Amino acid sequence: MKGTTKSITTPYQQLVESVVFKRSNAVVQVESFNEKQLSMIGSGRSAYVFKLEGSNKALKVFYPPFEHLAKKEAEVYDKLKGISSFPVLYDSGENYIVIDYIEGHTLFECLVKGIPISGRVVEEVDRSIATARQRGLNPSDIHLHNILLTTDGEVKLIDVVRFDQIKHCTQWEDLKRGYDKYYRKRLFPKKLHRKILLFLAFIYKRNLLSRFIT
Repeated sequence: MKGTTKSITTPYQQLVESVVFKRSNAVVQVESFNEKQLSMIGSGRSAYVFKLEGSNKALKVFYPPFEHLAKKEAEVYDKLKGISSFPVLYDSGENYIVIDYIEGHTLFECLVKGIPISGRVVEEVDRSIATARQRGLNPSDIHLHNILLTTDGEVKLIDVVRFDQIKHCTQWEDLKRGYDKYYRKRLFPKKLHRKILLFLAFIYKRNLLSRFIT
């Protein structure tokens, strides 16, 4: 399946058109893409992300049946315009968006690599969430994979497509409680194996960690 069904009218759409997805059972993978102009840098539950070679931009391509999320995420980024802790939106189409490419590590990677996460990072995320709420948004689905610490020490939040949902999301509040209760303790290990983190995420989603973070 192609990255888009829309007629080619812009250079970005040409790059999107080069992305071909394949589905095997419930798993969607990228079969091919323009490797001269794109390099794959990430994937999620609904999209793959590529860096545009020779630029500081990233192309996020949503695969079927999630193409409609491109419009939603573009609308959210429009509302976040001017807030430095969120990427800038440059372009969007029926199944893609183009945003800043951010050099750095996610908080998940920081924990795996043993890169310290200071209280300032937590405060910056809190400020970003508060500012987004002032814009009429409801920041949700904030977890270790979509908070980045840049090479310049700045904090950036990505993957904002669920910032417009109505229900209350407690992920960030739960992460903060875990940070205060465990990570800040002097003897708590600051470097954790990725399998441990993935296991914790697995049991958190099944509401089996509540007694340990409240």
